[in-house]
Amino acid sequence: MSSLLHMRSLSRLSFDALLNFKPNSIHQVKQLHAHFITNAITSPSLLAKLIHHYCAFSSPNSHAHTFFLHLPSPNIFLLNTLIKCLPPRSSILVFADWVSRESLVFDDFTYIFALGACARSPPSLWEGKQIHARTLKQGVWSNVLVQTTAIYFYANNKEAGLARLVFDEMPERSSVTWSAMIAGYCSQKGRFVCYARDALVLFQAMLVDDCGVKPSGTTMVCVLSAASQLGVLETGVCVHGYIEKTVVAPESDVFVGTGLVDMYSKCGCLGSALYIFGRMRERNVLTWTAMTTGLARHGRGKEALELLDEMVAAEDGVKPNAVTFTSLFSACCHAGLVKEGLQLFHTMQSSKFRVKPRMQHYGCIVDLLGRAGHLKEAYEFIKGMPVQPDSILWRSLLSACKVHGDVAMGEEVGKLLLQLQPQQSFADFVAASEDFIALSNVYASAERWEDVETVREAMKVKGIETKPGCSLVQTIGESFSMNEL
Repeated sequence: MSSLLHMRSLSRLSFDALLNFKPNSIHQVKQLHAHFITNAITSPSLLAKLIHHYCAFSSPNSHAHTFFLHLPSPNIFLLNTLIKCLPPRSSILVFADWVSRESLVFDDFTYIFALGACARSPPSLWEGKQIHARTLKQGVWSNVLVQTTAIYFYANNKEAGLARLVFDEMPERSSVTWSAMIAGYCSQKGRFVCYARDALVLFQAMLVDDCGVKPSGTTMVCVLSAASQLGVLETGVCVHGYIEKTVVAPESDVFVGTGLVDMYSKCGCLGSALYIFGRMRERNVLTWTAMTTGLARHGRGKEALELLDEMVAAEDGVKPNAVTFTSLFSACCHAGLVKEGLQLFHTMQSSKFRVKPRMQHYGCIVDLLGRAGHLKEAYEFIKGMPVQPDSILWRSLLSACKVHGDVAMGEEVGKLLLQLQPQQSFADFVAASEDFIALSNVYASAERWEDVETVREAMKVKGIETKPGCSLVQTIGESFSMNEL
């Protein structure tokens, strides 16, 4: 490669072959750029590849935009490439910049890439709505891809209702459109039971739609996710049967197979999950993690740890990631494998895996020690963390103190927890309510009723109310949350 870089004159074919190599540094990209200048290379396809390389190495991608600005004749194809390759937030800024310049006429792809950037960098609802308005003004809204990207954008910005409004008003829908709307429902964090039910109802409507659009493997992965969230085994089995008959053999599609493993595990049918897992011809890190999580959820910790050994020994070379280790720690917690969990925590950081512990990993260790009654060790573990512990870790320890009747440590942890953060949002008030109730319960378990009353009075003074609970009732064909009835 270095010999090619020092050639004075290169043909188009040589440059094309050269740009297909992945440069190792921004310095090599600049060398390519220099040869473009000296050889008067103006081919849009080659310039687009150079933009792609600049975006891969520049931080915060100033080189790519500067390069584009100094082109003798920038065109919409190159601008689209720039918007597509930049990080989402930078893409939005570049799009806004060229809107103000009014020197290029945008096409459908410009709006698709800009809306996609808004979808990938939530919260960006205001920016995306402005782009949506421009698509209507410029007459490109009728493009199915533009509308589908808008669905993706609204759903990712927690506006499932607006996404559905766009979906309902579309005169024509592709399989990607249906998948985007179903996936949008499944991605909503709040009221997930309602949204998962909406996703399944929408899938049913897709099957009977007059347009005759057939679901793809991607669609089925989204549907399986909805069935998993509801935890209704009968629905999941029906979806599995449909996949086998009309879409793809699960063992041939790693994503569909992984979705089935996850669904059966969450619906309480671990045997079926293991059967699907065993039949799969290809497994990625998501597959192994889904199976590990399923074993953890069912309290089969030793089998989960054995699965890690099998994963490492497999020929496909898949390595466990941070999420995989979270599942393994969870398995140790549910099975009471304290020694194995602590050993795994050290193994994770070794040269064998090189996974840096995250807050959820520290939380799992605290939970592991707390469940086993090693409260002092858990407290010292938190104090010895190289990062600042969050409130979740302290709540886990406080819960363990209540279970094991350690009122003294529970009181210390509870008071520390109440002093951590001021209540500024609704979520903060909910968390504070849980902390006050947890401390109150610790006092109640020791029959210290005066302290219980003191905590309750403090809640009244601060205007903190107890968060109401709810129950899920499943009837034939329907699931209801009690607070909906």
